[in-house]
Amino acid sequence: MLHIKLIAFGKCKEAYLREACGEYEKRLGAFARLEVVELPPAPLPDAPSPAQIAAALAAEEKAARAALPPQARVAALCIEGRALSSEQFSAWLEGAAMQGGSVALLLGSSFGMSETLKQQAELRLSLSAMTFPHQLARVLLLEQIYRAMQISAGGKYHK
Repeated sequence: MLHIKLIAFGKCKEAYLREACGEYEKRLGAFARLEVVELPPAPLPDAPSPAQIAAALAAEEKAARAALPPQARVAALCIEGRALSSEQFSAWLEGAAMQGGSVALLLGSSFGMSETLKQQAELRLSLSAMTFPHQLARVLLLEQIYRAMQISAGGKYHK
């Protein structure tokens, strides 16, 4: 069974978004072993300097690397990433299942993630050219993972 580890900075605070995440996490149990790891974002002042942001991203990179499973195929979610169709994303996850069965999806903090972490990911993935709050991006990502699993299984969810 595919092991999917979603590593996200920050907690899902809004009840309605936690419920949506919980629903997709429950549905995914039939297809994969999902593990959601919430890491605390590095603290920053209200108007951080570029140097403070870089230091925070470096600290977050260290925490993300510690949470990555060995041998996992890694996708970093970032605005400059590739926009895949649901079918393409499904094929990428299916390939991971065939090659060892472990995937890590990285969802950075509000300032994104370090460039070195993004460069070392196998896939830079964009959910959209639009910007979403991180909590909503998590719901969208979980829904797309569920949709991808349904596509692979030949389910009726994806039309």
